[in-house]
Amino acid sequence: MIRPAQIIRLVHINFVLARHGLDEIILATHLFRPFRFLYYLAPWNWIPRERGPRAIRIRRALEDLGPIYVKFGQILSTRQDLLPDDIALELARLQDDVPPFPGKQARAAIEASQGVAIEEIFRHFDETPLASASIAQVHTAELLDGTNVVIKVLRPNIRQRITRDVNLLHTIAALAERYWKHGRRLRPREVIAEFEKTLYDELDLLREAANASQLKRNFSDTGLLYVPEVYWPYCRPEVMVMERIHGIQISDIDALRANNIDLKILSERGVEIFFTQVFRHNFFHADMHPGNLFVGTDGRYMAVDFGIMGTLNPVDQRYLAENFLAFFNRDYRRVAELHVESEWVPEGTRVDEFEAAIRTVCEPIFEKPLNEISFGNVLLRLFQTARRFNMEVQPQLVLLQKTLLNIEGLGRQLYPQLDLWQTAKPFLERTMSEQLGARSFLRNLKDSIPAWSDALPDMPQLTHRFLEQATSGKLQVEWTSKELQQLRAEVRRANRRSISAIIGTGLLLAAAVIYGLDGYAPTMVMGAPLLTWISGCLGTFILLFNWMDGDSS
Repeated sequence: MIRPAQIIRLVHINFVLARHGLDEIILATHLFRPFRFLYYLAPWNWIPRERGPRAIRIRRALEDLGPIYVKFGQILSTRQDLLPDDIALELARLQDDVPPFPGKQARAAIEASQGVAIEEIFRHFDETPLASASIAQVHTAELLDGTNVVIKVLRPNIRQRITRDVNLLHTIAALAERYWKHGRRLRPREVIAEFEKTLYDELDLLREAANASQLKRNFSDTGLLYVPEVYWPYCRPEVMVMERIHGIQISDIDALRANNIDLKILSERGVEIFFTQVFRHNFFHADMHPGNLFVGTDGRYMAVDFGIMGTLNPVDQRYLAENFLAFFNRDYRRVAELHVESEWVPEGTRVDEFEAAIRTVCEPIFEKPLNEISFGNVLLRLFQTARRFNMEVQPQLVLLQKTLLNIEGLGRQLYPQLDLWQTAKPFLERTMSEQLGARSFLRNLKDSIPAWSDALPDMPQLTHRFLEQATSGKLQVEWTSKELQQLRAEVRRANRRSISAIIGTGLLLAAAVIYGLDGYAPTMVMGAPLLTWISGCLGTFILLFNWMDGDSS
């Protein structure tokens, strides 16, 4: 049910779509096709005009609709399984460039969150924002002890705006799933739910601060990635205070070269950082665009903005690692089998046909430098192949796909000749060995030792008690399985029926014996002894009840 507020918002959205010449696209959908005549009645369509490519018009419309739709378009740009190729590529150009809100509002928000005047915490606070985005903006400041920090502050009323627009997107997704022929397979409601979760995670700056702390610990002893220090006493759900870092933005290639940074080593380390996060730590920075990555003068990566972090469950993590390794080994048969085993494609899919389709897409890209390969195009073709085999969308992989595309863009900028296969393959082989080989067994054994050491002192007493009960006949087995409990009930019911049958038959025999006794003159009823009637009726009743009980079971 669409609420009045949503109707007003829909009117505004349709006005923006019409202004960009997208009304024809909307009216061409299955749901609105009966109203297509409205397109020809609209006065602005009576005069021919140059509309431009549809992908560009969609991107501009999203930019006009506001920051939430810009962010949604950015995430959609990684979902080539949902969109035509031209639209997916154009949406990737969306920039999260939002005008800043006044610094006085940021100051008021900080003071409200801390409960004191800003001068009691900071020696200096710059009301001119350092950066501005759709969810929050960043200001520089100086703590009372002289430490330079950055303060991230949520936009005013951003939660209400997100709630309004996400609720509307849920309504649109439900309509799409009902009326779009690909709706059930592509699961738009799950895509919106994943988008909603990402947005609300970004609204909690305490969560972002915790993400930063975790990532810092993960790389503390590697020297690969530097994460700024979090100043927890000043962090709140709507305000986060972190160490201010100074580095070269990773997209500034000239500055990197001027500081004698080896771009080949830098690009290889970027690949290692990505695979380490995904397959070793299972906790990866999922917004690795150039604006969030810097390089120190020592050549070390420096990251900021930890609002979007990705994780995978152990099953998906293992299947992805095996997929990558099989892919690098050109074992397309194994890639196809893994997709079936993980149920990413329907059961019954012909593995040989799926293998041939994957080989057709992937084989041409091997033995080429990165500057001759576009992962975007490879993903597009893989998703097109997946459509043929009814591969279901995996919402948990959205952030990983997005990060992969970001890594590709960074690699092209830094060192286009990078041999991605030779860089990533040894790492994946080592990772699989650690997860499945002898190293994994020894690590699990080592992790189990503390639990064993706690239980070991009790083992002799427990063993003695078990053997004593077993030899004395006091050992009891507890039935916990539902199937076992049901079996026990069936056995009891069968025993009950057997006993009932014996008693009923016995009573009938007793009736016959009493009837046939000579010289016995009990009370007679209708020519037969009364006891014969009583025994016969009871026996018949018991046997009849026993038969009904057995039939019902």
